[in-house]
Amino acid sequence: MMLDHVRDFARYNSWVNRRLYAACAQLSDEDYRKDRKAFFHSIHNTLNHLLIGDRIWLARLAKTDHGVKRLDEILYDDFAALRSAREAEDERLERYVDGLDGAQLASILSYTTMAGPVGALPVATILSHLFNHQTHHRGQVHAMLTQTNVPAPPLDLLYYAIEKAGQGRN
Repeated sequence: MMLDHVRDFARYNSWVNRRLYAACAQLSDEDYRKDRKAFFHSIHNTLNHLLIGDRIWLARLAKTDHGVKRLDEILYDDFAALRSAREAEDERLERYVDGLDGAQLASILSYTTMAGPVGALPVATILSHLFNHQTHHRGQVHAMLTQTNVPAPPLDLLYYAIEKAGQGRN
């Protein structure tokens, strides 16, 4: 059951990122980069941060080096390159969760934080955090989109579930 849950959330994550990036692609560069007084200031910076978070956690899960220096680092200054990297990261996340079994999902992962201390959490908790972190910052991007002339798309899990079930919108 929990495996199905994380696999479904990985697919929802990809679905919602595609919707959000499609909306952001309609923005002028000025609107995309404008400081909107959000935590990471702009849509561009926030989308970069989202990618950073996923890279950090997926590297920890794979026991590889993520190479990230700061949580506000700009990995891609170009929107198209950032979008392509986002799609690749979403595919990587889906492959990762598809390869898990129940024992791996329940296992404890020890990791080193960017500040240095060691942490240890169940893989299921880490994945829940990863999905929740995405939702949190995508909500910020969604709010910033409402300050532009581009309509902010519905991102609720319910819309994904309805679309997945082929029921249309109710």
